[in-house]
Amino acid sequence: PDQLAGLAYAPFREVVATILRHAGGVRVDHVIGLFRLWWIPAGQPPTAGTYVRYDHEALIGILALEAYRAGAIVVGEDLGTVEPWVRRYLRERGILGTSILWFEFEFDSGGGPLRPEWWREYCLASVTTHDLPPTAGYLAGDHIRLRDSLGLLTRPLDDALAADQAGRSAWLDELHRRGLLQPDADVEETIHALHRFLTWTPARLLCASLSDAVGDRRTQNQPGTIDEYPNWRVPLTGPDGKPLWLEDVLRSHRASALAEVIRDGLDGPN
Repeated sequence: PDQLAGLAYAPFREVVATILRHAGGVRVDHVIGLFRLWWIPAGQPPTAGTYVRYDHEALIGILALEAYRAGAIVVGEDLGTVEPWVRRYLRERGILGTSILWFEFEFDSGGGPLRPEWWREYCLASVTTHDLPPTAGYLAGDHIRLRDSLGLLTRPLDDALAADQAGRSAWLDELHRRGLLQPDADVEETIHALHRFLTWTPARLLCASLSDAVGDRRTQNQPGTIDEYPNWRVPLTGPDGKPLWLEDVLRSHRASALAEVIRDGLDGPN
């Protein structure tokens, strides 16, 4: 923080400006990092760390200014341990939040899945995220078994699978109740229903992952790992596990079908 201030935030300004010369928007992963970061002394365990505060007014101000100059949008990934005031602060400055379907529940009102009209308007809404497996894998609990195989679970495997299944079942039951999902629906039909639900929310932006579009199953990134898992090196595949080329994606009937579900959902009545 001190070095950034001493340099008038030039490194950060240059990074943002460079990105926005080539894109109409930017998504800031872990946007809370512009407010504070957990610093750990070299060679020490995480418990020996502490929060180091950053001048968020300067950093967010630069981010918003560069986006305004470029005519671009900014999305902040505000999941996890993010204080409510941070979300309000970002919203007031025109920065969209991030809402992931599997994490959206009415925690203060019964605990069920968040009804579509209660979702945030100023957000990027999606079914999954890059830190979870594609929806086909998530529905099968692949992420829990992967974390167990890597020694990342903090409770017994069966307990973790049961808790995860309860959350997924709550959402699938909600889709059944709303007539979006039939009892005998297969995985692809379930993925379509989940994305159709997103079109019922007031979210300004919707996101469908490339992996969901082609029926992939393996996760691209496993938080908490560096060399234990091939993060960002997992080839995109179809449901049969065979790698896909870009041309395959462009010709994919699955991708076209998912795009049509979202388009029809946005065009038609809720």
